[in-house]
Amino acid sequence: MSMRIERDALGERELPADVYWGLQTLRAQENFPISGITEPPLMIEAYVLLKKAAAQANTELGLLPEPIGRALIQAADEILQGKLRDQFPTDIFHQGAGTSFHMNVNEVLANRAIEILGGQKGDYTIVNPNDHPNFGQSTNDTFPTAMRIAARLALRELFPALDALTDAFAQKGKEFDHVLKSGRTHLQDAVPIRLGQEFAAYAATLRKCRRVLEFATEAVEELGIGGSAVGTGLNTHPQYRFRVVELLREWTDIPFRPADDLREAMQSQMPIQLVGSALRTLALELTRIVNDLRLLSSGPLTGFAEITLPAVQPGSSIMPGKVNPSIPEMANMVCFQVIGNATAIDYAVQAGQLELNVMMPLMAYNAVFSIQIMTRMLRQLDERCVRGIVANEQKCRWYAETSPSLATALNAYVGYATAAEVVKQALREGRSIIEVVRERKLLSEEQIKEVFDPFKMTEPGIPGKVVGGAG
Repeated sequence: MSMRIERDALGERELPADVYWGLQTLRAQENFPISGITEPPLMIEAYVLLKKAAAQANTELGLLPEPIGRALIQAADEILQGKLRDQFPTDIFHQGAGTSFHMNVNEVLANRAIEILGGQKGDYTIVNPNDHPNFGQSTNDTFPTAMRIAARLALRELFPALDALTDAFAQKGKEFDHVLKSGRTHLQDAVPIRLGQEFAAYAATLRKCRRVLEFATEAVEELGIGGSAVGTGLNTHPQYRFRVVELLREWTDIPFRPADDLREAMQSQMPIQLVGSALRTLALELTRIVNDLRLLSSGPLTGFAEITLPAVQPGSSIMPGKVNPSIPEMANMVCFQVIGNATAIDYAVQAGQLELNVMMPLMAYNAVFSIQIMTRMLRQLDERCVRGIVANEQKCRWYAETSPSLATALNAYVGYATAAEVVKQALREGRSIIEVVRERKLLSEEQIKEVFDPFKMTEPGIPGKVVGGAG
């Protein structure tokens, strides 16, 4: 293997001549063989996009020689098009603040720019990783900026997936609106509800989760680029940070904006915590919802069996014909992972000290990973589960009509105590509430029809009675 020699403040080392990364990336590989997981593609894209904007801004402002600036922009474009993606071997658990990965990006850009200018990789007299792709920059302002860009790019994919799932639940709410079933509280029979009402409520919950995510999304659109080492902007042109953000806004069609206070943008990584927290809220609510789907579809003979989920694959290696709620089970696992990731982000965000939070690599990976797995899970839950749910109308109605909780509608006519006696007799004799009411002659047939009207029992009001206004 052909080798080249590079030098840094700690000495000189040999590394393969054909790689685009340099000595600092080599040291990172030796120091941090931790997870075997390298930075996700979206983090690479976000960082390279930021470096491209910085190179263009500094070239326009006369701070980078035109040939070097153009070579760096070309190198960035090539990476953004998918080239050299194997040149980012840095483990996600590396040097604090993200310096290892930042220098990995600088080295790859510099070495490709050197080639573009006719030189050999490693000839840093032509383009230097610290002086040119890093001009006016620090890990301390570029890493949090790239992290926010990556999270925001990922969120752009999440919202359509969440909207589609919300729409699927809302459509099922309409489709099932006529299906009467027994409500359940404490996992015990309760007064009737319509299956469509349950599904419409799931859609309402997801709309609320979307609003929480929108707030977090707006927070990560504020970028602290230009703060350089401690948020003071040392070694940057006064217009540099505004031009970088303007370019990012133009290229991504995302309303990025410069941070109001560059010190705060470096000290606090609250925006990433808000993203993690919003995802955790969504995960908690989705866990509840998919658990309901699992419970409602349990059976087919010994469970609720009120709905049937689409069969997506065999459910057992030993029991023939068994079909499991596989998509909701997967959704549960994704939600649990997202909740755990949010907790890791929480601990990292609170660990900032004075002018910098050095735990950003952990935040970046967990935030982007959570957004991406949540997005993919939402799509599968929508397309391969919710849209194909079928109601077992006969089973639902049987539960509703035989539930002793129907007696609740009698309270306004015969009182709680008498209604309770009706329930006891019905359960003791294995009969329906209506049968016992008829036998005891507690209501006329017309009153029975009015009081036990399925739709009147599932809307505000007192079945069989006209309720006046408050006057």
